[in-house]
Amino acid sequence: MILLTPGPVQTSPEVPAAAACDIAPWDREFSPEYAGIRDAVREIAGGKPGEHATLPLQGCGHFMVEAAVRTFVEPGAKILVPNNGQYAERIARLAEECGRMPVVLPVPDTRGVTAEEVAAALAGDPAITHVGLVHSETGSGIVNDPAVVGAAVRAAGRRMILDSVSAFGALPLDIAAMPECDAVLFTSNKCLEGLPGIGFAVCPVERTRARRGQAGSWCFDLGDVLWHGENKGWGSFRFTPPVQALRAFGVAVEAYRREGGQAARLARYQENMRILRDGAVALGLRPYLDTAHQGPIILTLHEPDLAGWSLQGFTDALKRRGFLISNFHTTPTPSIRIAAIGANTPEVMHRAVSAMGEALQELREVRAAA
Repeated sequence: MILLTPGPVQTSPEVPAAAACDIAPWDREFSPEYAGIRDAVREIAGGKPGEHATLPLQGCGHFMVEAAVRTFVEPGAKILVPNNGQYAERIARLAEECGRMPVVLPVPDTRGVTAEEVAAALAGDPAITHVGLVHSETGSGIVNDPAVVGAAVRAAGRRMILDSVSAFGALPLDIAAMPECDAVLFTSNKCLEGLPGIGFAVCPVERTRARRGQAGSWCFDLGDVLWHGENKGWGSFRFTPPVQALRAFGVAVEAYRREGGQAARLARYQENMRILRDGAVALGLRPYLDTAHQGPIILTLHEPDLAGWSLQGFTDALKRRGFLISNFHTTPTPSIRIAAIGANTPEVMHRAVSAMGEALQELREVRAAA
């Protein structure tokens, strides 16, 4: 089965194979392996040794977002959330439920937020201390540019938390050039093509060190994760990690380097997206986004006006042909989401488009026979 989902994503065979062993996470042979992973992802983020640290937690991207909000936004303080998709909505909910005050900036889910919109919102409310930005919204497929938004945040003297879960490793990012950024958040899956199970934050050391104990949660305190690394060693985890997923992630990072890093991975995903989008249009499907706003991660399509159509029926028909897509949508109107990421090639995308055509024809024939 080939995964065309936003996550988990398709992996290369050597990645899950690396997890097929028993490992003790505190074994001295594994500690350097884990420390090397932390160095590698800091480098991908553009972080500098001694100035930035990789701070992992067990779990998913939402865990990392909550940890960053708890660690860097003071209880009762305001965080501006440009809302152009479901994952921005989730930042707002996570902030509210941990005692922070989200200020939602409505933005259409068909384009990225602009620097001018963010600047105006910050100017209108001096009490806002942070902006919580989703880098790539997998609800619709749009991209918010952290460099553009970050410049507005920096000019206003505020801070930024960047949810880069579905973008990290593919879209350009340089945290060293973003002094306003308290945290870049991502996971072992998605564009780095590892197994799910580990979340990461890359954060400035001094800012994080000063905020230890603010989170109101031992588990979600990134300051405490930093303290542990500095005092117990960078190859040590505070609590038992999904260590097999860590080892598999190390293999995925090596594959990322061999492919050519961020530029090469983005180029492959862009070609995947071109094939998917052009193929879908040729099949009569209508993209949710204009070409100018289409990111390289997720293709979202309006559900077709087809008698007998159901998203689950389409999903099942594709699955019978060896492809799995999401069987739910996260846009205000019904849609189809197909991922261009994962360890998939342009050749796989051509096969996926053919399978989509066959699946649509199958639904038409079933309806005609009813």
